[in-house]
Amino acid sequence: MQERQPEPGGLTGQRKSEHVRICLEEPVNGIGITTGLERYRFVHQALPDIDYRDIDLATAWLGKPARTPLLISSMTGGSTHTASINRRLAVVAEARGWAMGVGSVRAAVENPDVADTFQMRDLAPTIPLFANLGAVQLNMGMGPDECRRAVELVRADGLILHLNALQEVFQPEGDLNFAGLLRRIEEVCRALEVPVGVKEVGWGIAADTAKQLADVGVAFIDVAGAGGTSWSQVEKMRLPDPVRRQAAEAFADWGIPTAESVRQVRAALPDHMVVASGGLRTGVDAAKAIALGANAAGFGRSLLAAAADSETAVDDVLARVETELRIAMFGIGARTIEQLRTTERLV
Repeated sequence: MQERQPEPGGLTGQRKSEHVRICLEEPVNGIGITTGLERYRFVHQALPDIDYRDIDLATAWLGKPARTPLLISSMTGGSTHTASINRRLAVVAEARGWAMGVGSVRAAVENPDVADTFQMRDLAPTIPLFANLGAVQLNMGMGPDECRRAVELVRADGLILHLNALQEVFQPEGDLNFAGLLRRIEEVCRALEVPVGVKEVGWGIAADTAKQLADVGVAFIDVAGAGGTSWSQVEKMRLPDPVRRQAAEAFADWGIPTAESVRQVRAALPDHMVVASGGLRTGVDAAKAIALGANAAGFGRSLLAAAADSETAVDDVLARVETELRIAMFGIGARTIEQLRTTERLV
């Protein structure tokens, strides 16, 4: 039997491939917690007073025009397998006008051999495109120069720094020093020429944290709330230590539900850009999240199986989400995304 060759991305790339496999094959949703979006319903408008064909999903991402308020959330990259996933996502995102974030570019900063797994700009020349790094890496030797390099490598419109403290705790090779990160995030915001955003990875962001981040220059916040993928559940699958595997179970219902996180962050930051992600699966979910106060809605693991399959499969999912969003807007008489954001027909 031929021996399997290691991924070119080294240990970081191998970990990304493991994460994709686990998310595709294992039960990794949070247990006993939901997004909270199911608690809200739109008040049906029997007389919408608009032509369905006139519904307009156009919006702007930090001043850059976009055809939809929809985002392919930062997921992966850094290995041969994940490169094909990113390419399929990028091609369809460009065709349909979705924004896109790539996974953590740390693998490429550490190893230029895998840079092409994140370089999607040639496939997606017009959409908002975001590079991504773990914020904790700012305590592990990375600084503004490395962040700038990540942005340049992706040819990105902005940088997303992700917060994943609980994931790092349960990750076998996790980085645990989150002390002083706010100051380091501020340094990056001041140094970079592009907007810097911050996202969670599935446990949500509270109002006080959002305010702290905005105060140091963070341009947009992706709440990435609880109710979808739980990264303590993902990392549990990789833990060799049975004690820590059992401990991970205690955090299966941890986090701020996505709907609550959106409400908190919007109340704390009435004029800031807010992205709702975390467990979103349908265009109705996106419509509810926007009506709750988000400027845009992000989709992650709900796209992963399609992205592992083909461009056609990805296009089918994105087309369905857009159609559901348009129908929801028609059902409440909202012709534009701004009218959806300001509707009073969500209860």
